[in-house]
Amino acid sequence: MGEITDRQMGTKPADKDIWLNESAPKGHGRFIARITPSGDRLFYFRYTDSTGKRIRLPLGSYDRDGTTGLTLKTARQRARELADLYLSGITDLREHLAATEAARIAARDAELARLAAEKAATEAEQARQAARKNVAELFEHWAKVDLVNRKDGGAEVRRMFEKDVLPTLGKLAVADVKKGHITEVTDALLARGVNRMAKLIFSLMRQMFRFAVDRDLIEHDPSASIRKAKIGGKDVERDRVLSDDEIRTLAKNAPEAGLLVTSEAAIWIALSTCCRIGELLAARWEHIDLEQGIWLIPAENSKNGKAHTITLSSFAALQFERVQEINGKSVWCYPNTDNSSPVCPKTVTKQLGDRQRQPEQGTMSRRSAKAQALLLPGGKWTPHDLRRTGATIMTALGVLPEVAERCLNHTEENKVKRTYQRHSYSAEMAAAWCLLGDRLNMLTRPDADNVVTFKRA
Repeated sequence: MGEITDRQMGTKPADKDIWLNESAPKGHGRFIARITPSGDRLFYFRYTDSTGKRIRLPLGSYDRDGTTGLTLKTARQRARELADLYLSGITDLREHLAATEAARIAARDAELARLAAEKAATEAEQARQAARKNVAELFEHWAKVDLVNRKDGGAEVRRMFEKDVLPTLGKLAVADVKKGHITEVTDALLARGVNRMAKLIFSLMRQMFRFAVDRDLIEHDPSASIRKAKIGGKDVERDRVLSDDEIRTLAKNAPEAGLLVTSEAAIWIALSTCCRIGELLAARWEHIDLEQGIWLIPAENSKNGKAHTITLSSFAALQFERVQEINGKSVWCYPNTDNSSPVCPKTVTKQLGDRQRQPEQGTMSRRSAKAQALLLPGGKWTPHDLRRTGATIMTALGVLPEVAERCLNHTEENKVKRTYQRHSYSAEMAAAWCLLGDRLNMLTRPDADNVVTFKRA
């Protein structure tokens, strides 16, 4: 019989299988080939198993070039390897090969499992190392991911942390931060008497540590067991409203309080428009039309992200004119010292606070010498209290509360109303601002003592 040749493997198919056999000593097994009627050319190793049954073990299909199958030489070599196994005493080749393949797969799976375990261990170690980053590094990570999305890019939060948090916690490993470290920060703030600031900074620290938990930098938030209500006591909602007599007093005292003209005007603009002080200090002249008596607060300057159009009363327009005389050449109504941006939103609030110190508190170094110039009988007041006062005067003059709410640019809490009641109230709002301006004009004029004070029924 001799060896099978490529020429034989190229034989034209017949109606039945054509079998080609190579010579081999008895008991060695035999390399054979098959050409099927459909043209398939296949290789086998034939042997007799332990039960005496003749087995044909498939080796693969033929391809002269070895591109899509086995060359004759490769198939023959594979058959010789199987013959060697057979001669070594392994008579059940099929079972042996299946067991060998199963062992190979098991070994491969074990190796993959080992590599996965090593990877998991490496990642766990990396996580442990990441947890060792200090609080200052965590803050920078948090700032880049979350704080950068704030309107100011996180500048105000950074200022608070650099002043009150990082000096105490900055070098401490995040994983080592305990409840006591956090209360150490808030206790220092409470000792300074800034309870609301203590609550705010505590909330920010909690946000930062929860950010760390979400990213597996630490397992537990060290602030989780601290109740916010325990930091500085229960929040008290402010309800400060300036009375008519206090507005008269403020009109008399403000010019002598050592304020900038623009800051004095800001008091009356905030009171007569019910705006937020930050919205005023960020205003641009391009959004103010004094001839038409309109001030547009763009969405980016508004707290709720919604544009707000204010109709300026004659009283309010006059105050803007005072500001324009001084800052009219700038893009901003209230520019900073180098005219590169608006002033800090806390500028006016600080100026007013500096002039409302109790006599026993003395005068702060390098601050206004007129520390009691703006004290009023009802206690300390802020720019936000002016906003509340303006809305209160409106309702006292008969303005519907719903209209006053629109003047404040509050978002309607009732979803149904928000969805279906689409009336703009622009005419009613304009009338409300006009009433408020007229009332303030009477209260602040030199003979204001003769103005009748209204009291709500």
